[in-house]
Amino acid sequence: MPLSFSDIVEEARLSARALWDYGDHFFNPTVRLGVTGLSRAGKTVFITALIHGLIRGGRFPVFEPFATGRIARARLEPQPDDAVPRFDYENHVRALIEDLRWPNSTVDISELRLVIDYQRHDGAERTLTLDIVDYPGEWLLDLPLLTKSYEQWSAESLALSREGPRVPLAAPWHAQLKTLKPEAREDEQATLASARLFTEYLRACRDERFAMSLLPPGRFLMPGSLAGSPALTFAPLELAAQGPPPDGSLWAMMVRRYEAYKDVVVRPFFRDHFSRLDRQIVLVDALAAFNAGPEALRDLEAALAGVLDCFRMGRSTLLSNLFRPRIDRILFAATKADHLHQSSHDRLEAILRRTVFKAAARAQYAGAMIDVVALSAVRATREAQVQRGRDKLPSIIGTPAADGSNGGETFDGNTEVATFPGDLPADPEKLFKNNNAFRGLSSAPAEKTDFRFLRFRPPRLDRKEAGGPLLPHIRLDRALQFLIGDKLQ
Repeated sequence: MPLSFSDIVEEARLSARALWDYGDHFFNPTVRLGVTGLSRAGKTVFITALIHGLIRGGRFPVFEPFATGRIARARLEPQPDDAVPRFDYENHVRALIEDLRWPNSTVDISELRLVIDYQRHDGAERTLTLDIVDYPGEWLLDLPLLTKSYEQWSAESLALSREGPRVPLAAPWHAQLKTLKPEAREDEQATLASARLFTEYLRACRDERFAMSLLPPGRFLMPGSLAGSPALTFAPLELAAQGPPPDGSLWAMMVRRYEAYKDVVVRPFFRDHFSRLDRQIVLVDALAAFNAGPEALRDLEAALAGVLDCFRMGRSTLLSNLFRPRIDRILFAATKADHLHQSSHDRLEAILRRTVFKAAARAQYAGAMIDVVALSAVRATREAQVQRGRDKLPSIIGTPAADGSNGGETFDGNTEVATFPGDLPADPEKLFKNNNAFRGLSSAPAEKTDFRFLRFRPPRLDRKEAGGPLLPHIRLDRALQFLIGDKLQ
């Protein structure tokens, strides 16, 4: 697709910003780490645990500069972007340790600056600035819209809504859609109704029963201050005609608002934040997709492929740093590994690797490094062997949350429960084909076999520990080693 004049202007602006950033980073080495993930993947918990562990001196044996004592200290400093909200680290730590509740989810972009004083292998004292950028994964799925016309997006959205479990969820919206004539005069009330029903359909798809991931436009589910604005008031239309829409028509109105959405929401995010990232971690709640079935897993696969297509990937060079920054390392992390016994962690990684395989191959061809890890930024369970009949089952023990998020089961929020997670299949393809490959968790000693995985409360820690308690984790240090270990040599 040839570049338009506006595209050329945008590229020039991006290059100018890159040149400015490079000049600043030349004197103050900086890594901009993007942290994203689709809904309920654990972005806030990941960032909080990462910062807490570095500041407090966490247990990170795989993070080489930390384990060998080359990191002298890590400290927070004021973030550089005055127009971006600060990541509320202090309140999130308090929620985890004192309130024993998970922090609120990411609904907007935020940043935090962490400065790391370390010693290089040659003994020289150095400082690395880590700017952590937290943003909803749903925003990432909007970036492909920049290269699509309204007509393309509309046709794709309608086709997707007519597949698998989406069909009944889209029924109310489709019923209203049949009453609309694209060539008819623009109608504000009809547009409002269509946008509302379309948004309700997207919200229903995101419900944990279906766990769909491919749900652009992302701001429809997280409107923030733009709620009710014309830029968020449009929806797909059934278009039979080709060519430009008639002036003053409903079709023309939808096109205008779709383009406004790109101008007001998508382009500023890409220009001011996304295009400036150096490293990226994408958190994935794979267990939710497992429980919802093969359709949800295939939908997740398509969403992650779309995510990788958005990145400007490749080996970082002087020329690229000056004019066209690239992301040279991307980590995909299957979160909530503590909901499974460690014997299944390798299989969880294999399933996620299979899910991102096609997209990852393209990234590696471009020169970027890709890795996959199963982790838990804050471990809420411990492992045990539970006797059931003659069998000893590899189980996990934790305190289920009492917030109504456990599939209708009632818990008091204080009593520990042992659960047998079951075994993930050795062959990842079984999850993409078989609805019964993963039957969910069962509560011990109850005999239920269709029990979905529990949502556990944060662990109760020893607050008398010198300097305050450390947050337990699974492989958070491995993630750190991949993401920034090379920058601390």
